[in-house]
Amino acid sequence: MTKRRLPRPSELQQILRPKPIVLNPTDRRLANAHTVADLRMIARKRTPRAAFDYTDGAAELEDSLRRARQAYRRIEFHPNVLRGVSDVDTTREILGKTSALPFAFAPTGFTRMMQHEGERAVARVAERNGIPVGLSTMATTSIEDLAEAAPGARKWFQLYVWRDHGAGEDLMNRAWAAGYDTLMLTVDTPVGGSRLRDVRNGLTIPPALTLKTFLDGALHPAWWFNLLTTEPLTFASLNHFDGTVAELLNKLFDPTLNYDDLDWVRRTWPGKLVVKGVQNVDDARDVVKHGADAVLLSNHGGRQLDRAPTPLELLPAVLDEIQGGAEVWIDTGILSGGDIVAAIARGADAVLIGRAFLYGLMAGGERGVQRCVDILRTEMVRTMQLLGVRTLADLKPSHATSH
Repeated sequence: MTKRRLPRPSELQQILRPKPIVLNPTDRRLANAHTVADLRMIARKRTPRAAFDYTDGAAELEDSLRRARQAYRRIEFHPNVLRGVSDVDTTREILGKTSALPFAFAPTGFTRMMQHEGERAVARVAERNGIPVGLSTMATTSIEDLAEAAPGARKWFQLYVWRDHGAGEDLMNRAWAAGYDTLMLTVDTPVGGSRLRDVRNGLTIPPALTLKTFLDGALHPAWWFNLLTTEPLTFASLNHFDGTVAELLNKLFDPTLNYDDLDWVRRTWPGKLVVKGVQNVDDARDVVKHGADAVLLSNHGGRQLDRAPTPLELLPAVLDEIQGGAEVWIDTGILSGGDIVAAIARGADAVLIGRAFLYGLMAGGERGVQRCVDILRTEMVRTMQLLGVRTLADLKPSHATSH
């Protein structure tokens, strides 16, 4: 028979410890986000479907994106023990400059459509955390305004080469004058991918108030209020455009893009050059021969060609071919600090994240983007410690094998 007694008040005090009350609703939401997946769930609740799906979706059946994520899930870590990992160094030299973390914020289009603070908020977080930030040709903040918002951030500009080289040259000149040190030339967009979520949602820029979006807007009044009471949602680097996203992409992208255009960009741009969207070994070799300082293995987040190669799986063969002739970066499917560690262990010089910080932006604006960085940093450090490595240079392919 169990003998029972009444608990002492001091014993109850140890148990009854209510959580502090957080009055700010944004801080309260973000305090419950412990992973990027948590940020995604919050973002989905707070953002109209068309805007959320633009970030979350991919092309056609979305197999490219699914396979990229599965590639990281197949990674098996192999830790070393007894290595002394009280101090972990996450710094990385990326194209000649030190980054506090081995990743950068990828250039993303229409960012103020996701949340009204947009690219400025992302750049301020990048500046505060000592990591690079990319600005898209299809950004909703201008080259100059981003530079003003985060003067100390390392800024990269992403370029689509149009049929009109004059427009591209003007953007490059503006970016260089505003202090951007790296150009990211995107080459996997001869035409726009078939992003069926956007087509089915009838996504337009700026968003059109149809019956469908009106009903959805009733569930997200704060998003619509912020959209309507802040600066108009426009493409800062493009002329005014009304129409669907699919129509815009097909008008903007140039199916005639070739190596002559790459050579012209290399001659015109005085800073570092990254070629973004490489998806096979031969192209990686050739863009380096044409002057690329870094090759970004990317299938555009699965948003262009469905069933495209998975960057993480392509990485070893490209590294063997390049042999240190240029840096090799990857993106797509990276949603955790463990994913970043796996990519670095497999040989990537750096990684780019896109959806992860956009989920944070939609979940809580600038504070949400900061929460994303905090999550990724914490996961990275913990993973490195559990692997028994103190620096990123200590990571080897043997630490992260695929099965």
